[in-house]
Amino acid sequence: MPPTPDPNTGQDAASTEFAAWTGRSETVHETLAPWPLQAYSAILDRTDPAPDQGTPLPPLAHWGCFLSPVRQSELALDGHRSRGVFLPPVPLPRRMWAGGRLDWRPDNPLRVGDAAQRVSRVASVVRKQGRSGELVFVLVHHEMHNAAGLALVEEQDLVYREAARPGDAPPQPVAAQTSARWREQVVPDPVLLFRYSAMTFNGHRIHYDRDYAVKEERYPGLVVHGPLIATLLADLARRNVPAAQRIAHFEFRAVRPLFDLHPFWILGEPEADGRTIRLWAHDHEGWEAMRAQARFT
Repeated sequence: MPPTPDPNTGQDAASTEFAAWTGRSETVHETLAPWPLQAYSAILDRTDPAPDQGTPLPPLAHWGCFLSPVRQSELALDGHRSRGVFLPPVPLPRRMWAGGRLDWRPDNPLRVGDAAQRVSRVASVVRKQGRSGELVFVLVHHEMHNAAGLALVEEQDLVYREAARPGDAPPQPVAAQTSARWREQVVPDPVLLFRYSAMTFNGHRIHYDRDYAVKEERYPGLVVHGPLIATLLADLARRNVPAAQRIAHFEFRAVRPLFDLHPFWILGEPEADGRTIRLWAHDHEGWEAMRAQARFT
């Protein structure tokens, strides 16, 4: 039976099974190498110069670093690391990285050659009952340090959902603004999705295994990674601000999934303060897929 939600908050008031996971932490150490930056540039189709010792990591390129070498025998059916090691053993089959917030220390960026570490902590686990069934929200807090101290703080919002059922009504889409100062088309072919999965050591099969994505998780096609869309949006912002400005804050929220079946668009425009950029993505039908915001120094 599904948990009984609190009538005021919607949260499962009686659930304590994941309480022990709150506060669980793990630390990954890494000497930051040039290769993740080269892969990041190649995937974004950029012509950045080859990174040298001391080159700062561009926005969100750290997602190609601090990768846990999970053994093949430790993977679950969906290709993710088995739950119950660091993340709680949520018994729901569909997982989504739904959004996040990042704050950089502009005076102390992560750089190629840094001996760095990422300390990760499960900040909260919350069960709720939604229109589509049971949901579990996991908030993960990361802090990345180098020899000079704290360089980046990140929060990731993970959502676990029940399996899709035949006849389930899709969420009501939201019409996106389809014009902006900056607007670019992206063609999410399977090669792009595979290369991004490889760069981030992401084994989630919904991004490269069409049979699994369609037959097991009942998606219409391969799912475009939420972090890839966020990276494309952050790069759109970076390419349209003066080179002297450095990113200080970025946040994003997934609204509707995108698939490899059609092109999609990334858009952005500056706010009046001259430091903040509003960003979003929409699909081939004009429905909003992601909204984001970047703030520069």
